[in-house]
Amino acid sequence: MIADKTLSAVSRRSLLTGGVATGFLLAFHLPLRAAINEPVQPADKTDGKFAPNAFIRIDGDGVTTLVMPQVEMGQGIYTAVSMILAEELDADWSKVQLLHAPANEKLYGNPLFIIQATGGSTSVRAFWKPLREAGASARAMLVQAAAAQWGVDPAACTTSKGAVTHKESGRTASYGALAAAAAGQTPPKTPTLKDPKDFVYIGQPFKRLDTPEKVNGKAVYGIDAIVPDMKFATLAQCPVFGGKVGKVDDRAAKQIPGVRKIVVLDDLVAVVGDHMWAAKKGLEALVIEWNEGPNARINSKAVWDDLRAASARDGVVAKSTGDIAKGLSTGEKFEASFELPFLAHATMEPLNATVHCKPDSCEIWTGTQIMARVQSEAAKAAGLPIEKVTVNNHLIGGGFGRKLEPDMVVAAVRIAKQVDGPVKVVWTREEDIQHDVYRPVYRDTIAATLSDGKIAGWKYKVTGAAIIARWLPPAFQKGIDIDAIDSATDLPYDIPNFHVEYVRAEPPGVPTGFWRGVGPNNNVFAVECFIDELARKAGKDPVEFRRGMLAHQPRFLSVLNLAAEKANWGQPLPARVGRGVCLQPSFGSFIATVVEAEVDEQGEINLRRATSVVDTGIAVNPDIIKAQVEGGLIFGLTAALYGEITIEKGRVQQSNFNDYRMLRINQTPKIEVHVVKSGEAPGGIGETGTTAAAPALRNAIYAATGVALRRLPIDRTLLAAGKKA
Repeated sequence: MIADKTLSAVSRRSLLTGGVATGFLLAFHLPLRAAINEPVQPADKTDGKFAPNAFIRIDGDGVTTLVMPQVEMGQGIYTAVSMILAEELDADWSKVQLLHAPANEKLYGNPLFIIQATGGSTSVRAFWKPLREAGASARAMLVQAAAAQWGVDPAACTTSKGAVTHKESGRTASYGALAAAAAGQTPPKTPTLKDPKDFVYIGQPFKRLDTPEKVNGKAVYGIDAIVPDMKFATLAQCPVFGGKVGKVDDRAAKQIPGVRKIVVLDDLVAVVGDHMWAAKKGLEALVIEWNEGPNARINSKAVWDDLRAASARDGVVAKSTGDIAKGLSTGEKFEASFELPFLAHATMEPLNATVHCKPDSCEIWTGTQIMARVQSEAAKAAGLPIEKVTVNNHLIGGGFGRKLEPDMVVAAVRIAKQVDGPVKVVWTREEDIQHDVYRPVYRDTIAATLSDGKIAGWKYKVTGAAIIARWLPPAFQKGIDIDAIDSATDLPYDIPNFHVEYVRAEPPGVPTGFWRGVGPNNNVFAVECFIDELARKAGKDPVEFRRGMLAHQPRFLSVLNLAAEKANWGQPLPARVGRGVCLQPSFGSFIATVVEAEVDEQGEINLRRATSVVDTGIAVNPDIIKAQVEGGLIFGLTAALYGEITIEKGRVQQSNFNDYRMLRINQTPKIEVHVVKSGEAPGGIGETGTTAAAPALRNAIYAATGVALRRLPIDRTLLAAGKKA
């Protein structure tokens, strides 16, 4: 176990874990007060530490600090990042420690987003090359330092386990002994990367580094951060979107023991107390009159009416190949529309942020997917220069896209400005679900023709919100939301006449944002469900129908064939039991999934089995890939079976897990994930299971009952009645 000298002022609750992986011990540090907010300095200003780049620091004792550019929210990225960096660095795992990256867009910006953000299943595929180059560059500089000291050719030196060796002379020097000298070396312009056949760490099923402390309760999430003299607060916002505070009667609240202050802002009311119970009871005792505003007229019916009307308009062409008019006039034509509802994130860790605002500074403790954006938005809320705001990041107890928004931190800063000393602001579950930034409603319409058993023409239209236009405006070009059309424009199938349009339709008053699976959720669902319907129209087996359109897609064909084999596709099943397949191009990976489900006479669904085959390129850690697909499948199956946010009089009607249900452990099917060995660059994996789950389940229901569902969540009354959707 490695002691970190930089953490001497850290709370006793700082996290130190040891994980055994193929004989090496990795010390994993997640400090309570983010020690990594000390900037990663240039090599000549690090007090003897070798810091060749933003990701690596090595001190004279050989302790190697790897700075994590992405945040850990259960997806295993800290383990994957450490494996990539340590692989190319040839680090000694017993002397490695990990630290959160500070807010720094220039150093830690996601190469695919250009901003500092963790999301979209981009972490490994975006940082794969930069991290390898960072490790390889540092390794080369250490070799140069050793070769210069020994007067030998650097090419004659090798590296392993944190040391440089010159085999011919028998000399070896540790990275710690070489750190100071290496700092004076010039980094190579083009560092030489390892041949994948020489990987030592990458490809191994190392145990997750964060698991032990999460199991024994020592892990520190944002909600766990404790600072001296801290107060607690919880808040209420108008139950109607966009409403404002009218009048507040706080007389009863002030009588609650432990209540210290009532904070009334234009759009929220918070109660500050000595502990969370006092704050919660004080909030319940308030009598608040709200000015609900115009959004009080919004309801789910109006939202869907608006969306369906918008979907009748012509859209902006996102992609068009061949002659769509000719394609749609060739063969028999079929049409369908598919709809997906609003969804909340419902993360295990409720929204929270701890803030200490002073006249000249602001310090924040939270868990976020967007460090730099949180810093800049908090600075605006605090009325301070950005350099006066410090963000200490922590483990996130579920992000799913919700922590790609800064609103919870901004609200906490606004409250903290009214409080002397630090205050932890925690949302109740009800406040969290009823004031989320929701997965948008989508309506996808498809017209397709069949000729000689294959698709001759395909016209597809996506209608829904443009999250990208708000969240990353430079990426919103010519009226196209690249997220909304994701997996709609890059189908794996050979379709000669192909046309995709996008219609932007923002739901009135309802805030929308990213939700795990993002744009591919709606598109994979619509595409793969309709492909199954077309297979039946063509009189073909769904797997065989797909195979006939994959002549130029060997990786897709491979995963489809293996998934069919592993799921026993084609083997007899009992009555009202079916298998459904989904093939998807999402997130740079190639995945086929088969779900087996039973539907009883009342329309209730028993999930029997789920099988996924994944070709995600080089598998940095196959165990993490399997875990992410498993978790994603459960997440997606939950949404398919139960997920829906409805609105009445401008209010979200769901409030907690009693009416926004989760899949229970006894309902979870047997899940098998098979990882295909590949030498291609890695793809994304964190969201692929989510996007596969709903269409594979729907297609299983279709096979079992003949009912072609086209909306989510699954309507059991249709299944019980045996009606067509």
